[in-house]
Amino acid sequence: MSTNNSHVLVTGGAGFIGSHSLISLINNDYNPIIIDNLSNSSIKTIHAVEKITSREIKFYKLNLLNFNELEKVFKDNDFSSVIHFAGFKSVGDSVNYPLLYFRNNIQGTINVLDMCNRYGVSKFIFSSSASVYGNNESVPLKEDSELLPLSPYAYSKLIIENILTSLSNSNNESSSKNWQIIMLRYFNPIGAHESGLISEKVPNVPSNIMPLILRVASGEMNKLSIFGDDYETKDGTGVRDYIHVMDLADGHVAALNNLFLTADKENFCKAINLGTGEGYTVLELIKNFIKYTGIEIPYKIVDRRSGDIGSSFANVEYAKNFLQWEAKRDIKSMILDAWNAYKYQRE
Repeated sequence: MSTNNSHVLVTGGAGFIGSHSLISLINNDYNPIIIDNLSNSSIKTIHAVEKITSREIKFYKLNLLNFNELEKVFKDNDFSSVIHFAGFKSVGDSVNYPLLYFRNNIQGTINVLDMCNRYGVSKFIFSSSASVYGNNESVPLKEDSELLPLSPYAYSKLIIENILTSLSNSNNESSSKNWQIIMLRYFNPIGAHESGLISEKVPNVPSNIMPLILRVASGEMNKLSIFGDDYETKDGTGVRDYIHVMDLADGHVAALNNLFLTADKENFCKAINLGTGEGYTVLELIKNFIKYTGIEIPYKIVDRRSGDIGSSFANVEYAKNFLQWEAKRDIKSMILDAWNAYKYQRE
């Protein structure tokens, strides 16, 4: 479902979640126009999405901190809405380079919002994160759970959420329409598009569990380190809510559809969890990987990492009720799609 005015600005559209969301947007008759500085992505990803969808995609290589260049994009296009993915996302790097993260993530967002304000774009979807819940272990986590961010990355997401909430509550910032904002708090996206043509770009030293499993499975690493087995969980290892990236992509379409069903005079800003509502321990994820691929994953138990929590998974009732969306793909699909894409990218 879309409107006649279906041109959607997608910042960070060449990234992991952004690129998969392009496919869902195009499949639902939206016309995404991309901004990405390619600092953590590749133009090859855009080309792959074009191949998957048989659609040419308008793309601007641009840093959101470049205000004048950003304005040219808004002048040249008539956007109906914005989906804002762009931002640095490494928790570890944010601890080492907090000013870089705050400048890039927060100022970049403010620049986009300034442009929206100038050019009358009031429908805005923000790529937030379950990291804003931090060490809150009152699971399942609801949108009104206490927010306890642990890293500069998570703080940057929360600060942006507060900016968006303040903006929607204001009476004089909007140029011609009221702000209608949905902030999507992702849990743990894994998997890849079933074609294998696009997948997550993994840093040289990954910190997330699935890229590490994939490296062990491919022989690039000898053994997986599991950080702690003394949490209060069924097997002592941490519990996380893993969600297929294509389900996450479909969640963005559901959010966008919701904004277009909303009367322009309405003014709101809502945070919504996107997860499955089900948690898997690290050991369960490994055992499922072995089950579905037939590849053994050697591992060792090491000390907990500072800041890690025992259990984090979503209450997803609000997404079901407000967006009429829920995750459909199971853990088998997440694992096999991730593995197949990883093999394909290495060929």
